[in-house]
Amino acid sequence: MNLFPVLVTGLFAGGVSCAAVQGGLLTGLITRQRAAAAGATALSPASASSTTEAPALRRWSSRIGDDLTPVGGFLAGKLLSHTVFGALLGALGGVFELSVGTRTWLQIGAGLLIVVFGLAQLGVPGFRGIVIEPPASWMRLIRTRTRSQSAVAPAMLGMLTILIPCGVTLSVEALALASGSPWWGAATMAVFVLGTSPLFAVLGYAARVAATVWRGRLAFATGVVVLLMGLYTLNGGLELAGSPLAASRLAATVGVEPAPADASTAVIADGMQTVTIAASNRAYSPGNAEVKSGIPTTLVIKTKGTQGCIRSLIIPELDIQKTLPSTGETRIDLGVLQPGRLDYSCGMGMYSGIVTIS
Repeated sequence: MNLFPVLVTGLFAGGVSCAAVQGGLLTGLITRQRAAAAGATALSPASASSTTEAPALRRWSSRIGDDLTPVGGFLAGKLLSHTVFGALLGALGGVFELSVGTRTWLQIGAGLLIVVFGLAQLGVPGFRGIVIEPPASWMRLIRTRTRSQSAVAPAMLGMLTILIPCGVTLSVEALALASGSPWWGAATMAVFVLGTSPLFAVLGYAARVAATVWRGRLAFATGVVVLLMGLYTLNGGLELAGSPLAASRLAATVGVEPAPADASTAVIADGMQTVTIAASNRAYSPGNAEVKSGIPTTLVIKTKGTQGCIRSLIIPELDIQKTLPSTGETRIDLGVLQPGRLDYSCGMGMYSGIVTIS
Protein backbone atom coordinates (compact mmCIF):
# COMPACT_ATOMS: atom_id res chain seq x y z
CA MET A 1 0.00 0.00 0.00
CA ASN A 2 1.39 3.40 -0.99
CA LEU A 3 1.12 5.66 2.05
CA PHE A 4 2.74 8.72 0.47
CA PRO A 5 -0.59 10.20 -0.75
CA VAL A 6 -1.96 9.68 2.77
CA LEU A 7 1.03 11.55 4.23
CA VAL A 8 0.61 14.45 1.78
CA THR A 9 -3.12 14.56 2.44
CA GLY A 10 -2.43 14.84 6.17
CA LEU A 11 0.32 17.40 5.65
CA PHE A 12 -1.86 19.75 3.64
CA ALA A 13 -5.55 18.83 3.77
CA GLY A 14 -5.74 17.28 7.22
CA GLY A 15 -3.73 19.92 9.03
CA VAL A 16 -5.58 22.86 7.52
CA SER A 17 -9.11 21.45 7.70
CA CYS A 18 -8.80 20.23 11.31
CA ALA A 19 -6.91 23.26 12.61
CA ALA A 20 -9.99 25.44 13.04
CA VAL A 21 -11.45 23.19 15.78
CA GLN A 22 -8.62 21.06 17.14
CA GLY A 23 -6.00 23.80 16.74
CA GLY A 24 -8.18 26.21 18.68
CA LEU A 25 -8.59 23.73 21.51
CA LEU A 26 -4.84 23.12 21.61
CA THR A 27 -3.93 26.81 21.70
CA GLY A 28 -6.61 27.39 24.32
CA LEU A 29 -5.12 24.69 26.53
CA ILE A 30 -1.59 26.06 26.18
CA THR A 31 -2.82 29.59 26.94
CA ARG A 32 -4.54 28.44 30.14
CA GLN A 33 -1.54 26.45 31.29
CA ARG A 34 0.79 29.38 30.57
CA ALA A 35 -1.49 31.75 32.49
CA ALA A 36 -1.55 29.39 35.47
CA ALA A 37 2.23 29.07 35.42
CA ALA A 38 2.64 32.84 35.20
CA GLY A 39 0.33 33.31 38.16
CA ALA A 40 2.29 30.85 40.25
CA THR A 41 5.55 32.57 39.33
CA ALA A 42 4.17 36.00 40.24
CA LEU A 43 3.25 34.77 43.73
CA SER A 44 6.78 33.53 44.36
CA PRO A 45 9.33 36.31 45.07
CA ALA A 46 12.21 33.90 44.67
CA SER A 47 10.97 32.80 41.31
CA ALA A 48 10.50 36.38 40.18
CA SER A 49 14.03 37.29 41.21
CA SER A 50 15.59 34.31 39.52
CA THR A 51 13.62 34.99 36.33
CA THR A 52 14.87 38.58 36.23
CA GLU A 53 18.45 37.52 36.66
CA ALA A 54 18.32 34.59 34.24
CA PRO A 55 20.01 35.09 30.89
CA ALA A 56 17.69 36.03 28.03
CA LEU A 57 18.64 32.92 26.05
CA ARG A 58 17.77 30.67 28.99
CA ARG A 59 14.39 32.36 29.42
CA TRP A 60 13.72 32.04 25.68
CA SER A 61 14.62 28.33 25.57
CA SER A 62 12.58 27.69 28.70
CA ARG A 63 9.56 29.39 27.14
CA ILE A 64 9.89 27.28 23.97
CA GLY A 65 10.12 24.16 26.11
CA ASP A 66 7.00 25.18 28.02
CA ASP A 67 5.13 25.60 24.73
CA LEU A 68 6.39 22.50 22.94
CA THR A 69 5.95 20.09 25.84
CA PRO A 70 2.12 20.24 25.75
CA VAL A 71 2.24 20.14 21.94
CA GLY A 72 4.25 16.93 22.13
CA GLY A 73 1.77 15.43 24.57
CA PHE A 74 -1.15 16.45 22.37
CA LEU A 75 0.38 14.93 19.23
CA ALA A 76 1.37 11.74 21.07
CA GLY A 77 -2.18 11.29 22.36
CA LYS A 78 -3.66 11.98 18.95
CA LEU A 79 -1.27 9.55 17.25
CA LEU A 80 -2.12 6.83 19.77
CA SER A 81 -5.90 7.11 19.50
CA HIS A 82 -5.96 7.39 15.71
CA THR A 83 -3.53 4.49 15.25
CA VAL A 84 -5.60 2.22 17.50
CA PHE A 85 -8.79 3.28 15.73
CA GLY A 86 -7.18 2.65 12.35
CA ALA A 87 -6.23 -0.87 13.46
CA LEU A 88 -9.81 -1.49 14.56
CA LEU A 89 -11.15 -0.24 11.23
CA GLY A 90 -8.70 -2.40 9.29
CA ALA A 91 -9.57 -5.44 11.42
CA LEU A 92 -13.26 -4.78 10.87
CA GLY A 93 -12.72 -4.67 7.13
CA GLY A 94 -10.73 -7.92 7.33
CA VAL A 95 -13.27 -9.77 9.46
CA PHE A 96 -16.09 -9.01 7.09
CA GLU A 97 -13.86 -9.79 4.08
CA LEU A 98 -14.90 -6.79 2.04
CA SER A 99 -15.96 -7.75 -1.44
CA VAL A 100 -14.38 -6.21 -4.50
CA GLY A 101 -17.50 -4.10 -4.95
CA THR A 102 -17.42 -2.82 -1.37
CA ARG A 103 -13.73 -1.97 -1.60
CA THR A 104 -14.39 -0.19 -4.87
CA TRP A 105 -17.17 2.00 -3.53
CA LEU A 106 -15.27 2.78 -0.33
CA GLN A 107 -12.30 3.89 -2.43
CA ILE A 108 -14.47 5.96 -4.75
CA GLY A 109 -16.32 7.47 -1.78
CA ALA A 110 -13.06 8.41 -0.04
CA GLY A 111 -11.75 9.99 -3.23
CA LEU A 112 -14.94 11.97 -3.78
CA LEU A 113 -14.85 13.23 -0.19
CA ILE A 114 -11.31 14.51 -0.58
CA VAL A 115 -12.18 16.12 -3.94
CA VAL A 116 -15.17 17.88 -2.37
CA PHE A 117 -13.06 19.24 0.48
CA GLY A 118 -10.43 20.37 -2.00
CA LEU A 119 -13.07 22.30 -3.95
CA ALA A 120 -14.38 23.76 -0.69
CA GLN A 121 -10.86 24.83 0.27
CA LEU A 122 -10.51 26.56 -3.10
CA GLY A 123 -13.77 28.41 -2.52
CA VAL A 124 -15.49 26.99 -5.59
CA PRO A 125 -19.14 28.17 -5.66
CA GLY A 126 -21.45 25.49 -4.37
CA PHE A 127 -18.68 23.89 -2.28
CA ARG A 128 -17.23 26.71 -0.16
CA GLY A 129 -19.88 26.30 2.56
CA ILE A 130 -19.31 22.55 3.02
CA VAL A 131 -18.09 21.91 6.55
CA ILE A 132 -18.50 18.69 8.55
CA GLU A 133 -18.76 19.43 12.25
CA PRO A 134 -18.99 16.97 15.16
CA PRO A 135 -22.06 16.84 17.44
CA ALA A 136 -22.25 19.63 20.02
CA SER A 137 -22.13 17.09 22.87
CA TRP A 138 -18.73 15.85 21.69
CA MET A 139 -17.44 19.41 21.52
CA ARG A 140 -18.56 20.07 25.10
CA LEU A 141 -16.75 16.94 26.27
CA ILE A 142 -13.52 17.99 24.58
CA ARG A 143 -13.70 21.55 25.89
CA THR A 144 -13.96 20.35 29.48
CA ARG A 145 -10.57 18.70 29.01
CA THR A 146 -8.99 21.97 27.88
CA ARG A 147 -9.70 23.50 31.29
CA SER A 148 -7.51 20.98 33.08
CA GLN A 149 -4.10 22.14 34.25
CA SER A 150 -2.74 18.63 34.84
CA ALA A 151 0.36 17.34 33.08
CA VAL A 152 -1.66 14.78 31.13
CA ALA A 153 -4.25 17.26 29.85
CA PRO A 154 -2.61 17.78 26.42
CA ALA A 155 -2.28 14.03 25.85
CA MET A 156 -5.89 13.48 26.93
CA LEU A 157 -7.02 16.23 24.56
CA GLY A 158 -5.05 14.67 21.71
CA MET A 159 -6.60 11.26 22.36
CA LEU A 160 -10.11 12.70 22.45
CA THR A 161 -9.74 14.40 19.06
CA ILE A 162 -10.77 11.05 17.57
CA LEU A 163 -14.29 12.17 18.56
CA ILE A 164 -14.13 15.33 16.43
CA PRO A 165 -12.82 14.23 13.02
CA CYS A 166 -12.68 16.75 10.20
CA GLY A 167 -14.00 15.78 6.80
CA VAL A 168 -10.63 14.70 5.43
CA THR A 169 -10.10 12.45 8.46
CA LEU A 170 -13.36 10.67 7.64
CA SER A 171 -12.13 9.91 4.12
CA VAL A 172 -8.83 8.52 5.45
CA GLU A 173 -10.80 6.37 7.90
CA ALA A 174 -12.65 4.96 4.89
CA LEU A 175 -9.28 4.03 3.37
CA ALA A 176 -8.26 2.32 6.62
CA LEU A 177 -11.48 0.31 6.58
CA ALA A 178 -11.00 -0.62 2.93
CA SER A 179 -7.47 -1.91 3.64
CA GLY A 180 -8.94 -4.97 5.35
CA SER A 181 -5.85 -5.26 7.56
CA PRO A 182 -5.31 -4.01 11.12
CA TRP A 183 -1.67 -3.32 10.30
CA TRP A 184 -2.39 -1.28 7.19
CA GLY A 185 -5.36 0.38 8.87
CA ALA A 186 -3.14 1.46 11.76
CA ALA A 187 -0.38 2.57 9.38
CA THR A 188 -2.83 4.60 7.28
CA MET A 189 -4.14 6.56 10.27
CA ALA A 190 -0.70 6.93 11.86
CA VAL A 191 0.86 8.33 8.68
CA PHE A 192 -2.08 10.71 8.27
CA VAL A 193 -1.69 12.05 11.83
CA LEU A 194 2.08 12.41 11.36
CA GLY A 195 1.32 14.47 8.27
CA THR A 196 -0.89 16.83 10.29
CA SER A 197 1.73 17.21 13.03
CA PRO A 198 3.83 20.08 11.59
CA LEU A 199 0.89 22.48 11.38
CA PHE A 200 -0.33 21.53 14.85
CA ALA A 201 3.18 22.09 16.19
CA VAL A 202 3.13 25.56 14.65
CA LEU A 203 -0.32 26.22 16.09
CA GLY A 204 0.87 25.15 19.51
CA TYR A 205 3.71 27.67 19.45
CA ALA A 206 2.32 30.54 17.40
CA ALA A 207 -0.51 32.90 18.23
CA ARG A 208 -3.97 32.00 17.01
CA VAL A 209 -4.19 35.22 14.97
CA ALA A 210 -0.97 34.42 13.14
CA ALA A 211 -2.19 30.89 12.44
CA THR A 212 -5.35 32.33 10.90
CA VAL A 213 -3.29 34.55 8.61
CA TRP A 214 -1.12 31.62 7.49
CA ARG A 215 -4.19 29.52 6.86
CA GLY A 216 -5.59 32.19 4.56
CA ARG A 217 -2.36 32.44 2.57
CA LEU A 218 -2.13 28.66 2.23
CA ALA A 219 -5.77 28.19 1.27
CA PHE A 220 -5.28 28.11 -2.50
CA ALA A 221 -2.09 26.01 -2.48
CA THR A 222 -3.50 23.46 -0.07
CA GLY A 223 -6.79 23.36 -1.96
CA VAL A 224 -4.93 22.40 -5.14
CA VAL A 225 -2.96 19.68 -3.32
CA VAL A 226 -6.11 18.33 -1.66
CA LEU A 227 -7.87 18.22 -5.03
CA LEU A 228 -4.97 16.35 -6.65
CA MET A 229 -4.81 13.83 -3.80
CA GLY A 230 -8.57 13.34 -4.06
CA LEU A 231 -8.32 12.67 -7.78
CA TYR A 232 -5.49 10.22 -7.13
CA THR A 233 -7.58 8.33 -4.57
CA LEU A 234 -10.66 8.47 -6.79
CA ASN A 235 -8.69 7.03 -9.70
CA GLY A 236 -7.79 4.06 -7.51
CA GLY A 237 -11.49 3.34 -7.07
CA LEU A 238 -12.13 3.76 -10.78
CA GLU A 239 -9.31 1.29 -11.50
CA LEU A 240 -10.99 -1.24 -9.21
CA ALA A 241 -14.30 -0.65 -10.94
CA GLY A 242 -12.76 -1.09 -14.40
CA SER A 243 -14.14 2.30 -15.39
CA PRO A 244 -13.21 3.74 -18.79
CA LEU A 245 -12.43 6.95 -16.89
CA ALA A 246 -9.61 5.30 -14.91
CA ALA A 247 -6.13 6.51 -15.83
CA SER A 248 -5.04 3.12 -17.20
CA ARG A 249 -8.08 2.98 -19.50
CA LEU A 250 -8.44 6.65 -20.36
CA ALA A 251 -5.95 6.49 -23.22
CA ALA A 252 -7.86 3.63 -24.80
CA THR A 253 -11.13 5.50 -24.21
CA VAL A 254 -9.93 8.43 -26.32
CA GLY A 255 -8.51 6.13 -29.00
CA VAL A 256 -4.87 5.80 -27.94
CA GLU A 257 -3.59 2.24 -28.01
CA PRO A 258 -2.01 0.81 -24.82
CA ALA A 259 1.56 -0.40 -24.68
CA PRO A 260 2.23 -3.44 -26.91
CA ALA A 261 1.26 -6.73 -25.32
CA ASP A 262 4.10 -9.03 -24.28
CA ALA A 263 3.50 -12.66 -25.26
CA SER A 264 6.87 -13.93 -24.03
CA THR A 265 5.63 -14.87 -20.56
CA ALA A 266 2.77 -17.12 -21.77
CA VAL A 267 3.51 -20.83 -22.24
CA ILE A 268 1.13 -23.46 -23.64
CA ALA A 269 1.74 -27.12 -22.73
CA ASP A 270 -0.57 -30.15 -22.61
CA GLY A 271 -3.56 -28.05 -23.56
CA MET A 272 -3.01 -25.63 -20.64
CA GLN A 273 -1.75 -22.07 -20.74
CA THR A 274 0.37 -20.43 -18.06
CA VAL A 275 1.20 -16.72 -17.99
CA THR A 276 3.76 -15.42 -15.50
CA ILE A 277 3.86 -11.91 -14.05
CA ALA A 278 6.33 -10.43 -11.56
CA ALA A 279 5.05 -8.16 -8.79
CA SER A 280 7.67 -5.73 -7.50
CA ASN A 281 7.13 -2.94 -4.98
CA ARG A 282 6.14 -0.46 -7.68
CA ALA A 283 4.73 -2.36 -10.67
CA TYR A 284 3.44 -5.54 -12.23
CA SER A 285 5.70 -6.74 -15.05
CA PRO A 286 4.94 -7.05 -17.85
CA GLY A 287 2.21 -4.45 -17.49
CA ASN A 288 0.44 -5.89 -20.54
CA ALA A 289 0.78 -9.66 -20.94
CA GLU A 290 -0.72 -11.40 -23.97
CA VAL A 291 -2.43 -14.82 -23.84
CA LYS A 292 -4.45 -16.96 -26.24
CA SER A 293 -8.21 -17.26 -25.91
CA GLY A 294 -10.14 -20.51 -25.63
CA ILE A 295 -7.51 -22.28 -23.51
CA PRO A 296 -7.68 -22.99 -19.76
CA THR A 297 -5.32 -20.39 -18.31
CA THR A 298 -3.41 -20.09 -15.05
CA LEU A 299 -1.94 -16.80 -13.89
CA VAL A 300 1.32 -17.16 -11.95
CA ILE A 301 2.48 -14.16 -9.94
CA LYS A 302 6.00 -14.16 -8.54
CA THR A 303 7.15 -11.95 -5.68
CA LYS A 304 10.58 -11.38 -4.18
CA GLY A 305 10.79 -9.17 -1.12
CA THR A 306 7.64 -7.40 -2.29
CA GLN A 307 5.87 -5.10 0.17
CA GLY A 308 2.94 -2.72 0.16
CA CYS A 309 -0.38 -2.45 -1.61
CA ILE A 310 0.82 -4.40 -4.64
CA ARG A 311 0.66 -7.64 -2.60
CA SER A 312 -3.13 -7.27 -2.48
CA LEU A 313 -4.26 -8.42 -5.92
CA ILE A 314 -7.77 -7.90 -7.23
CA ILE A 315 -9.25 -9.05 -10.55
CA PRO A 316 -12.63 -7.25 -10.53
CA GLU A 317 -14.17 -8.97 -13.56
CA LEU A 318 -13.64 -12.42 -12.02
CA ASP A 319 -14.31 -11.25 -8.42
CA ILE A 320 -10.92 -12.63 -7.35
CA GLN A 321 -8.96 -11.33 -4.35
CA LYS A 322 -5.57 -12.69 -3.36
CA THR A 323 -2.94 -11.67 -0.84
CA LEU A 324 0.46 -12.38 -2.34
CA PRO A 325 3.34 -13.57 -0.15
CA SER A 326 6.29 -11.25 0.27
CA THR A 327 8.43 -13.85 -1.50
CA GLY A 328 7.00 -16.78 -3.38
CA GLU A 329 4.68 -17.82 -6.16
CA THR A 330 0.88 -17.55 -6.37
CA ARG A 331 -1.17 -19.48 -8.93
CA ILE A 332 -4.64 -18.24 -9.93
CA ASP A 333 -7.00 -20.20 -12.16
CA LEU A 334 -8.48 -17.80 -14.71
CA GLY A 335 -10.51 -20.42 -16.54
CA VAL A 336 -11.10 -20.29 -20.29
CA LEU A 337 -10.76 -16.68 -21.42
CA GLN A 338 -12.61 -15.01 -24.26
CA PRO A 339 -10.99 -12.42 -26.58
CA GLY A 340 -10.66 -8.99 -25.03
CA ARG A 341 -8.75 -7.70 -22.00
CA LEU A 342 -8.64 -8.64 -18.35
CA ASP A 343 -7.70 -5.88 -15.92
CA TYR A 344 -6.22 -6.39 -12.48
CA SER A 345 -4.83 -4.06 -9.83
CA CYS A 346 -3.63 -3.86 -6.26
CA GLY A 347 -6.23 -3.64 -3.52
CA MET A 348 -6.21 0.17 -3.49
CA GLY A 349 -6.15 0.58 -7.26
CA MET A 350 -2.77 2.32 -7.18
CA TYR A 351 -0.95 -0.21 -9.40
CA SER A 352 -2.57 -2.02 -12.28
CA GLY A 353 -1.91 -4.32 -15.21
CA ILE A 354 -3.58 -5.87 -18.24
CA VAL A 355 -3.91 -9.36 -19.66
CA THR A 356 -4.65 -8.98 -23.38
CA ILE A 357 -6.58 -11.99 -24.72
CA SER A 358 -6.11 -12.54 -28.47
